[in-house]
Amino acid sequence: MATTQTTIRLEENNYKKAREVLKIIGLSYSQAVNMFNSMIVLNQGLPFEAKIPNNKTLKSRKEAENMEGDFF
Repeated sequence: MATTQTTIRLEENNYKKAREVLKIIGLSYSQAVNMFNSMIVLNQGLPFEAKIPNNKTLKSRKEAENMEGDFF
């Protein structure tokens, strides 16, 4: 199997916490990234739900940012 080396930028604190979790479950960071890549290929997209917000959500977000609307 051919491999590729890459460089990514990560938030340091989350990276360290993730490595700790992965160590407990017996995976290296590299193995976890390979699993994530495999899941992207298998799912033909992200292995979790990531939605584009609908118009109602966008309107609510804009109102919240402008402190407008009814928040009850």
